Amino acid sequence: MMLSRTLTVNVQAKVTKKGDNKKAADTGARKTIRERAGFWGQSSEARLSPWYGAERNLYLGPLTGEPPAYLTGEFPGDYGWDSAGLSSDPTTFGRFRELEVIHARWALLGALGIVTPEILQKFGGFQFSEPVWFKAGAAIMEPEGLNYLGNPGLVHASSIIATLAVQVVLMGAIEGYRYNGGPAGEGLDRVYPGGPFFDPLGLADDPDSFAELKVKEIKNGRLAMFSCFGFFVQAIVTGQGPIANLDAHLASPEANNAWAFATKFAPGS
Repeated sequence: MMLSRTLTVNVQAKVTKKGDNKKAADTGARKTIRERAGFWGQSSEARLSPWYGAERNLYLGPLTGEPPAYLTGEFPGDYGWDSAGLSSDPTTFGRFRELEVIHARWALLGALGIVTPEILQKFGGFQFSEPVWFKAGAAIMEPEGLNYLGNPGLVHASSIIATLAVQVVLMGAIEGYRYNGGPAGEGLDRVYPGGPFFDPLGLADDPDSFAELKVKEIKNGRLAMFSCFGFFVQAIVTGQGPIANLDAHLASPEANNAWAFATKFAPGS
């Protein structure tokens, strides 16, 4: 009788222990996709180390060598490249960093504005009087003026002087707000002012997310600056917009490419 009771208790204990272990294993296995990927399980230092600090990625990888001593990886987008020594002076470095971020933001907006009308007309069924970016602005010189988004009730511009004056006033007010640290000189950061006006969604509330967003902004901004420069060159050489140039290249890559157009500017051609 005692032996039977002992065996029953032991079996129940083993079954209970096995069930607890299985339950614990199941609980440990219940992870989100991000947790399974291991990204959010990393420490903030491990997450940001590819972009900040001494162990960050450099512009030529292992072939880069020793970066300049003044490029410590403190700021976003620092890949250890300054062959001309333009950032050796701290004051100049700060000024150049501010200019790069501001120009990157303008380029992001500009690249989007350049391609959007062509894309909407080609794929979205919209009709614009002129979807090509460098031709659209010339419409303000015509008697009927320029209608933003093709809608005269939205913004109708018929005077380039008035349009320029409005832009100078509006952009000057915004830039003055940013440069002076707020409407009353509140000491906001000139590059990343934040607050309800510049970060209404609170995307930069978390310091780690903020540091990561800075890197994404400058990387995409640099790409946008190169893209805008390419759009300018394409407009001069081909007289077409970027989407039209892309369509022509995809239709005949051998005949429509940079080298084919470059030969037209060769001496004697």
